[in-house]
Amino acid sequence: MSAGLSREGPERAGQPVTGPSPVPSEPARMFGLFSVWRTVDSVLFYLTLIVALGGVVGNGLVLWNLGLHIKKGPFSVYLLHLAASDFLFLSCHMGFSVAQAALGIQDTLYFVLTFLWFVAGLWLLAAVSVERCLSDLFPAYYQGCRPRHTSAVLCALAWALSLPAVLLPANACGLLRTSMRPLVCLRYHVASVAWLLLLACVACVAGVVLFVWVACCSTRPRPRFYGIVLGMLVLLFFCGLPLVLYWSLRPLLNFLLPIFSPLALLLACVNSSSKPLMYLASGRKPGKRDPLRAVLRRALEEGTGPGTGIVLPMGRL
Repeated sequence: MSAGLSREGPERAGQPVTGPSPVPSEPARMFGLFSVWRTVDSVLFYLTLIVALGGVVGNGLVLWNLGLHIKKGPFSVYLLHLAASDFLFLSCHMGFSVAQAALGIQDTLYFVLTFLWFVAGLWLLAAVSVERCLSDLFPAYYQGCRPRHTSAVLCALAWALSLPAVLLPANACGLLRTSMRPLVCLRYHVASVAWLLLLACVACVAGVVLFVWVACCSTRPRPRFYGIVLGMLVLLFFCGLPLVLYWSLRPLLNFLLPIFSPLALLLACVNSSSKPLMYLASGRKPGKRDPLRAVLRRALEEGTGPGTGIVLPMGRL
């Protein structure tokens, strides 16, 4: 009897186990989720770097051609400053991301300096949207009453006002130093968030009014510059606002949804990198290969030419 049992044991030992698989332990499940998160984070990190690198090259070409080789009109001045803010945003993000990955440290100062240039671009986009809308709604009045050098003055104000909108709440909330003042932080942060959301709302409302006016009410031909402005506003709504949301709720999102930060930065890089492609698409003629300078000139020249709602001499920037 015992010999039979001993012969039966090895035969059963060689049979596959048909019972339920063992349930993985809690540490094993946590390790699996952590590895998935690390993979997703790495993919977003390298994808963001690729998009940012392309945007740096594209905005650098726009700066080179629009700043040095193309005569600037009242609206192309805004695009020149927008290209500068996008170039700084993408360059800072790419440089700081590589530095943090190489050194293995996380410093909130990097995010503050990067977000500063994003806010400057938000100011500039709101200014060009409102001015583009007013020039189409009230062409005769706007042409006669527009002060000289309006574009240059508004661009300078956009750069100057971006500093307190970002640096004051960042300093009070401990992003620039170790100490934090809760009440002062709350006050400055709420003011900063409200101001940024107001800028985004102004830009989007101006874009909607411009779209409705040109599509339904205006009898003038639709200019290329009109499509550029609307395209930038669509990019802002879908790709730029997530970074504003992250700035508004940064501690909460870092705790509840850690993937939101790299995803918002990726979308912001898409927003800043897509504008040169829009200029090329707007100025390109089908079946014709022109130099980049000619394509940019064709895309931007209708911002000051006939049929755009405003005809200004080149000197009135």
